[in-house]
Amino acid sequence: MLKQLLAGVALCAGLTQQVWAQLPPKREMRGVWIATVENIDWPSKRGLPTEQQKQEFIDLLNQMQRNGMNTVVAQVRPATDAFYASPYEPWSEYLTGIQGQAPNPYYDPLQFMIEETHKRGMEFHAWFNPYRAVFNASRSSVAANHITRLKPQWFLTYDNKKYFDPGIPEVRNYVTMVVRDVVKRYDIDAVHFDDYFYPYRVPGKEFPDNVSYRLYGNGMMKDDWRRANVDAIIEMLSVAIKAEKPWVKFGISPFGVWRDRSRDPEGSYTHGGMTNYDDLYADILKWLKKGWIDYAAPQLYWERGHRLADYEVLLNWWSQHGYGRQIYIGHGVYRLGSNPAWKNPRELPMQIEESRTLNTIQGSIFYSAKSFRGNPLGIEDSLRNHYYKYPALRPVMAWLPNTTPDPPYFIDAFERPGGLEIHWTDDDTSGRTKQYVLYRFEANEPINATDPTKILAILPQSSDPEYKDQTYVKGKTYTYVVTALDRLQNESHLSEPLRMEIKNGKTTFIFEP
Repeated sequence: MLKQLLAGVALCAGLTQQVWAQLPPKREMRGVWIATVENIDWPSKRGLPTEQQKQEFIDLLNQMQRNGMNTVVAQVRPATDAFYASPYEPWSEYLTGIQGQAPNPYYDPLQFMIEETHKRGMEFHAWFNPYRAVFNASRSSVAANHITRLKPQWFLTYDNKKYFDPGIPEVRNYVTMVVRDVVKRYDIDAVHFDDYFYPYRVPGKEFPDNVSYRLYGNGMMKDDWRRANVDAIIEMLSVAIKAEKPWVKFGISPFGVWRDRSRDPEGSYTHGGMTNYDDLYADILKWLKKGWIDYAAPQLYWERGHRLADYEVLLNWWSQHGYGRQIYIGHGVYRLGSNPAWKNPRELPMQIEESRTLNTIQGSIFYSAKSFRGNPLGIEDSLRNHYYKYPALRPVMAWLPNTTPDPPYFIDAFERPGGLEIHWTDDDTSGRTKQYVLYRFEANEPINATDPTKILAILPQSSDPEYKDQTYVKGKTYTYVVTALDRLQNESHLSEPLRMEIKNGKTTFIFEP
């Protein structure tokens, strides 16, 4: 009997653990990259009419919102050109087909993208390419006022592309000025760089920066000097961004391998490929340790079991190298179906599951938006019906300004055809409140706001907030609570609950003190 009882307890404990293991995180980065260079994701081609460009972006946002994303990372400066009205750089050729030509009818794509993204409760990360100046030196459109024409001495040609020379101090000042201008004038939530610092190596070709090395090398070894150049701009940008708006995040999406263990005891058990430190001169660990960046999103585009760069090996390595900053995993949706490993419909879902087992990993960013088109291997179904079925707040960064709002409070509720209409308000005159989170619990169920399955809706702040609960069943009793969020998703205390009581078939709503 005792043996049976213990077995029953063990079974219950196992089931409880299983249920909790399956509970999705309440806070999680769920981002998607939207690449504009070469019209990879948006706009679908150069020269589209303004209204078609806008509609394409709206359709993309709506699709990503249905997929459960809470953040978009959109490329706004793909090749020292602009998807916004810049005082320094010409309009991008990927908009109109001709660099320097504004959209017609005129609109500011960056302003439009930010507004549409925020309207859906999503964060907008402005993605800049810091050093790429001309994507294709033999065919790219280059305007007369492009910086490569105004300051040709700042640029080097390598593999048919033009790059800023990172070794020239004026270059770092210029790029910092360009980024700071966007932070100042636009309501972005983050500045984002990808993995392109010094360019990827081309076999048999050396990056031609001997002139600047002779001028500015100061006796350093060339590799150390190159890393110092990249360190310098990251630190400059970190200072400039926070000086302008302390709440704007700064994130880097590096190549997935920092350094191999064979070359550095702190490196990962990977073998023989490209690395950030030795090939791109990007010492991402230093930037995390120094607190110059707020997050890193390493591009782990390999499968589990890859013989040179195993996803699981790198996932675990990055989970141990955040140094108090946040780590999001970059997943390669574009890889789906590309080889036998990626023809397995469980590959990408398993990668998400494994990342969720590590409490030092705070979410995922997916490359790229167009790769979801056609629901390859059912990935959209997996996200919508399982992994991202419930909404998630974004992770809080405790080192950024914390302006937690006061809780809202309920003022009324009405049974209407089609559901329960709930009204609340807040006394926030500071403008801190940006969104509300509405939770619903069954009768006699404890109020547990850490359970994201109880989130009914995340809604924008408004002067007269209301919500119709269309899943409300007349005759059942529920408890509702509501909270307020600031722009960095710091959450207020819970409101006093809205409860209901049924007597003689009539529902009474109780606003408890």
